[in-house]
Amino acid sequence: MTEDKAKVNEQQENEMPDVAADHEDLASGKKETKKDKAHKKSKIEEQLEKAEGEVLDLKDKHIRLQAEFDNYRKRTLKERMDLMKTAGESLLIGILPVIDDFDRAMQLMDNVEEENHVKEGVKLIYNKFQDFLKQNGVKEIEAKEKDFDTDLHEAITTFPAPTEELKGKIIDVVQKGYYLHDKVIRHSKVVIGE
Repeated sequence: MTEDKAKVNEQQENEMPDVAADHEDLASGKKETKKDKAHKKSKIEEQLEKAEGEVLDLKDKHIRLQAEFDNYRKRTLKERMDLMKTAGESLLIGILPVIDDFDRAMQLMDNVEEENHVKEGVKLIYNKFQDFLKQNGVKEIEAKEKDFDTDLHEAITTFPAPTEELKGKIIDVVQKGYYLHDKVIRHSKVVIGE
């Protein structure tokens, strides 16, 4: 029971300062009017609206920043992929004359009728070299008997077409052209039938 009395006394002491403050306000003549309450309420509402506006602005800035970062990430990823695709472009362009020489050698080897080990060895090397080019995205531009396209071909000269169907078309390829993936790294040098 003594504990219950102690709790009641504590509660009464805690309530006493509030009562004393109220008595002071009444004694000094300060009485909160409805107008004062309304004014306080409107100030609180203004502060709340201002805080809500700031929150909306911060949300908008955050969303825009996320979108900007996402665009940056996508752009750098695309640039990196493009760089990886064409990283060895200068090296592959330097190899193109070797490919031309190899093609000429293979044509000459085909004219030799006898089969020997050297011919077989050169064919093996040629096939490996062609596989290497394919793995690196290099492919030949098809030109013979196709329509002339300035994006892919470079006309060296014109020549009378052997048939009517070949007029305006490519009748001979002097130098092969090549793609590196989808990009033209060398135009085909061609003869056009007239």
